[in-house]
Amino acid sequence: MQKIITFGEVMMRLSPPGALRFGQARDFEVQYGGGESNVAVSLANYGLDTEIVTRLPSNDIGEACLQFLRQYNVGTHFILHGGSRLGIYFLEIGSVMRSSQVIYDRADSAFATIEPGMVDWDLVFRDAAWFHWTGITPAISEGAALACLEGVKAARRMGVTVSCDMNYRAKLWKWGKPPQEIMEELVSYCDVAIGNEEDAEKVFGIQAPEADVTAGNVSSEQYAFVCAELAKKFPRLKTIAITLRGSISASHNTWSAVLQKDGRLFTAPTYEITHIVDRVGGGDSFMGGLIYGLLNYADDPQKALNFAVAASALKHTIYGDFNLVSVAEVEKLMKGDSSGRVSR
Repeated sequence: MQKIITFGEVMMRLSPPGALRFGQARDFEVQYGGGESNVAVSLANYGLDTEIVTRLPSNDIGEACLQFLRQYNVGTHFILHGGSRLGIYFLEIGSVMRSSQVIYDRADSAFATIEPGMVDWDLVFRDAAWFHWTGITPAISEGAALACLEGVKAARRMGVTVSCDMNYRAKLWKWGKPPQEIMEELVSYCDVAIGNEEDAEKVFGIQAPEADVTAGNVSSEQYAFVCAELAKKFPRLKTIAITLRGSISASHNTWSAVLQKDGRLFTAPTYEITHIVDRVGGGDSFMGGLIYGLLNYADDPQKALNFAVAASALKHTIYGDFNLVSVAEVEKLMKGDSSGRVSR
């Protein structure tokens, strides 16, 4: 089977135990993750051949991150080594009406100091079928943006399907150019794009009419408009998906998505997630599920979408960035079994 390649930063995640606040913490739990590595882990769990392209420091922390990825069967053959430090993000997990919050410590990280010309993209894509990146990568630094542009151009030249998650991160776009200026060229090379209820608005100014995310008011009809506008702006995009999160509280969300493929609109079931364990990586788990669905249910876009939404609903029950579920577990939920009964 041909490989799926992802490109982006892998970080150390430090979180106070449980729902403690930063000021209460005396210990931090260590995980590793990042948008593109989260997608790679999902796909590896589904039995697909995945490789991540990133840059790690040549020290024991970089080695610990490498080992963490390998235990989830993600390929590490194209990882570069250099720079002085691994990026970090601190996560305080919210509860009920108290929001989660993220603090980044990734300036001058090994990945932030990547430069164009460092990655041998022709080698990376030699046996590849799919290339995935997110809007986080070009937000990190100018070098990361230029390296990502090299990647999408090489993938297009070599006939590799290109997907992106628009993933707007206001705290990261600090290196000098506005996101729309950079993202417009990058997205123009893509075949598949996803976003959440705010990404298209923040990056491209495309807003769903009358949507109110904080009131839990998101509907497929509102975001059908967003899909149609993105398709007009980027004619190469044949598949566009928008995840629909209604944020009732930090612990209680509704979760669904819409998919526009070749001009047809599909709507997924809505899941009521009432006791969220960890929502970080929810969009990445959707992307991993969608890539799997599009590859394995190519003639059934509705099933591909339903797989992606069910997979990402399950992610909300798992601590950490990675969605550690199997195809069988996702398909069980797709069939309507959400009982959570013990499997004996």
